[in-house]
Formats: sequence, structure tokens, C-alpha cells
Amino acid sequence: MSVAVLLKPEDKLKPAPRPALAGGREVVVLKFGSSVLHGPQDTPAAASEIYGHVRQGRRVVAVVSAFGGETDRLLGHARELGLPHENLLAPAYVVQGEEQAAALTALACDRVGLDAVALTVRELGLVAEGEPEHAHPRSLDDARLRQALEDHEVVVVPGFGAVTGEGRVVLLGRGGTDLTAAFLAAELGLKTVRLVKDVDGLYDRDPNNADGALRYDRASWETARRLGGSLVQRDAIDLGQARGVEIEVAALGRAAATVVGDAEDAPHPAKPYQPVRVAVAGAGVVGGGLLKRLLNDPRFEVVSVLVRDPAKPRDFACPAELFTAAQDDLLASKPHVVLEAMSEGQAGHDLIRAALDKGLDVVSANKQAISIDPAGLNDLAWGTGARLAYSAAVGGGSPMIETLRLARAAGPVAGFEAVLNGTVNFMLERLAEGDAFDDALSAARAAGFAEEDPSSDLEGLDSAAKVRLLAYEAFGEAPQDLPLEALSPDAPLGRRGVRQIGACHARGGKLEARVALESDLDPVFHDLKGERNALKVYGQDGRVWTCKGRGAGRWATAESVLADLSDIVRIRQGL
Repeated sequence: MSVAVLLKPEDKLKPAPRPALAGGREVVVLKFGSSVLHGPQDTPAAASEIYGHVRQGRRVVAVVSAFGGETDRLLGHARELGLPHENLLAPAYVVQGEEQAAALTALACDRVGLDAVALTVRELGLVAEGEPEHAHPRSLDDARLRQALEDHEVVVVPGFGAVTGEGRVVLLGRGGTDLTAAFLAAELGLKTVRLVKDVDGLYDRDPNNADGALRYDRASWETARRLGGSLVQRDAIDLGQARGVEIEVAALGRAAATVVGDAEDAPHPAKPYQPVRVAVAGAGVVGGGLLKRLLNDPRFEVVSVLVRDPAKPRDFACPAELFTAAQDDLLASKPHVVLEAMSEGQAGHDLIRAALDKGLDVVSANKQAISIDPAGLNDLAWGTGARLAYSAAVGGGSPMIETLRLARAAGPVAGFEAVLNGTVNFMLERLAEGDAFDDALSAARAAGFAEEDPSSDLEGLDSAAKVRLLAYEAFGEAPQDLPLEALSPDAPLGRRGVRQIGACHARGGKLEARVALESDLDPVFHDLKGERNALKVYGQDGRVWTCKGRGAGRWATAESVLADLSDIVRIRQGL
């Protein structure tokens, strides 16, 4: 997934100091420790946290610890050899734990469509001095990190380790990943760093072992040293104070955080967290992916699952009593939020209307359902005080809705062009490589992109629905006439590089839209691989906005739904 803003020519002439931000975009530093990364199975949750920032147009530096227990295991190997406690060679072995976690976290990000890269300790270029197992950072050779931020949305780096001026690997002390994150934030010119922990902030006593623990919204550096010694590394606190970098202490998936800095507020009783009751409509590719995540997430309680056949075997474990074939049963289960991932447009539309009419929040991945009447659905949500989100309905894991809203907020939109169907793009790649049409379609099905009945994709109906939704976001109305060109065995594809383009432009007071197979392509679309989608938005003032990402597949689409759900949860919590 990628979001970019291209400036007007005159903007590029304005001199600017060397930025701490990549391409003019905000950068955030997030730290994930072993308290949340117990093992590889926890990397998808970290990827979700990262995804939420990226879809808001930010670049992310994710600093990770080794998985739970891994550092002790690796240190134990060195000790078993009878080496001295401060052996100069042991750190190079130990940091493999952080590097492994960084690589797997980057893979989890890639699975949901994020453009991620993992750096090693040596590639990061953090230079430290001191004892082999408790050194202190002194400088950052930041060329590699800054270039990675220019080239990628997410840069995952190992914490805890650094190199000396002579190139020897050293460690930054227990809890040193906190220090890595704080130091990188300072070197990038940021004012805050966010440490993602297993608690939602700093308390006056351990909330897991004491009743009546009081939580700080803001805590002073001294209070953090006094109370947070086991939560935040003291060296990181000292560095944050010295470099003017506030430290946010937050839990995974929560917006609230304790901000450690110069100011302090009196602590207060924490508001008990109540799981959000969620009903899921559809248990296919996307719905099944959602349920795999939600059923193992303590933030949510799945209360009902709407399917055509409750007795059908599934590829995930779910209590049988949750399944129902009746819409009324789903709505009667008293959900706070309905996640709509059905395959039928009209049935999905009817369910969305029924849920909104009851004042229930809705997140939909069903472009056919939303595109029937986006204005009417939004008006209904507004009238009942409900919230309606549908980012996953267009672009899968690529934030097309968010990109268009950002563009429209900056000024009137002149038009947009996009590759909107991951199945068709995947097939066009295979056809260009010489595959027969049926073989390309079979490969798309095997990869989880194409449905058993792919007619909506191949005939352009899927892309047309997405064009209408994007046009609604761009212009406040959807085009009525939308000519379609189908992908078929007889389609004249011509030379390599054909893409199915969906477009809409405002010209002469009218909307001109199309879905067509085209070969004279913008570079944004020409280099798309496999199931990836892309969007290019033209502002009337000459600015151009783009985004890219995975446009099909279970995990990319499910991640977009979960991001919408997380946004709604934050609103419900008043954050």
C-alpha cells in the first residue's frame, strides 16, 4: 500500500531544509516489545497497528524486540560456551533475535499490502559506545534509513543492537529497544515516539496486581523514572528528556496513551475497557479472514455470523451457535458494529440499511452493496447517528477512499484514474507471460483472488461499482453512463502492459467515466504486479495524489475492514 502527493511545479522550486519527513509526509516511530510480540503469531497484530498509521498518509519506522524469551535463549547459548559475561562477540549473535522479529514483522506487513522493508542492525547505522551489553547510542548514519523511508511505507528495524565506530555489534542494555526507538525519533527530528506495550499507559501501581490503580494521561519524566522502571527503560526516559522527545506509552490497538514529558496531570481511575460486540455478515474469503482475527482478539466479542449454510465446514474455528442464516437473528444479537462482507450486492445493501436504521455502526467491504446508493446510505447513517465506513469496498488494502478524501479536502478534484480490480490485473500479468486465458483464470482462483463466478470482475462490473463509489467521494455524485470493456479470451490485448483502467473526470459540468482495457499507461499503472491496484487523483490546482496496494486477497481486504472498525471503536470511546 502506498500513498503519495505530487506537488505543483512551482512548489518544487521552493527551497527547504533537509526534512525529517519522507517526501513531505509525516513519519512516526512505533516500538513493539516482546510483551506484545510473544512469537511470530503476534506479528499480524503489529501489522494492523502499522496499517492504521499508513492509511492516514504516514510513513512508519517500526522498532521491534526479539520475540518473548528469545534474547534469554540466545544469551544462554553464549553462556553455555563458558564465555565471559561481557564477551565482545556475543552481541552479534544475540541481535539475531531482533533481526528475525523485524523480518517477520515486515512479512506480516507485506501480507496486508503494505510496502515494507526490514533492515539489519548494521544496515540501520546506529552507532553506540560503551560496554558490549550496555552501550549508549551516540550517532546515526541516517542515509540508509532516510532512503528506505523515501522508497517504502514501512521500515522495520531491530531494536536493542547497535554498532561501534569500529563496526562491532553491541547491545543497548535490557529494554534497549525503547532506547533505539527514542533515539531514532530524536535523530529524525520527531517530537514523540510511541511505545506499544501490554498495558494502556503508566499507572501509580501495577494494574494487574493491585485494585484501584490510577492511570496517568500525562506523567513527568521523574514520575516515569519512579514508576515506570520496568515498563520503560530508564536510559530511554533520560534520552527523551535530554532530546525533547515525548514518550507515548500505549497498548496495542488502543488510541489512548500516557504521554511522558515535562507536564503532569493527576492520575485518575482508568475507564474499564468493554469489548466491542461485533456481528459479521458473510464468512467467505474476506469474512473468514475477519473472523480468524476477531475471534482471537480480546478487544472484540463476536456475537453472530450470518451465512447461507450454517452447517457448511469452514477453514477457521468458530462456535457453531454463532452461525445463523437469518438477518433478523444477526441484528437481534445486539451488536455494536455490523461487519458486512457478503457477496451479493442487493442483500448486502438491504442488511446495511436495516442495521443503520437501528442505529448500528456498519463497516462494509461490499462495493456492489454500497454503490447502489452511497448518498442514501450516508444520509441514513447521519439521520440515525450511526457510522458507516467502507474503505475496503474499493482497492482492498490500498487506501483509495482515504486518498480521495485527502485530495478533496485540499481542494476541488478534476478527475481520477485507477486500476481497481486485482483479479483482472493478476490475469493480465499471466496472459502477458503467455498463459492461456483459462489457465490465467485458474491461477487467479488458486491464489484466492477470483471467485468461482468471476463474471463481475471480467465484465468490468466490479470496477464500475468502484468507479461510482470513488466518483461519489470525489464529486458528491456517481456517473450514470459508464461504458464497460470486458476481459475475455477474444479481447484484443495487443502488446504487453495492458491494464483495466477505471476513470472519471469532470468536464463541461458533466462526469465522463469509463472502464476499459488500455495500453497507453501512466507509469503509476504500468509497473503494477499481480493483484496490486493503484489510484491517481488530479486536483484542479494541479496537484496529483496517488496510492498503491494489494487490491485483492483475504488479508489485505480484511485489514482494511479492521482499520475501519478500529476507527469506529476510537470514536465510540471518545478518543
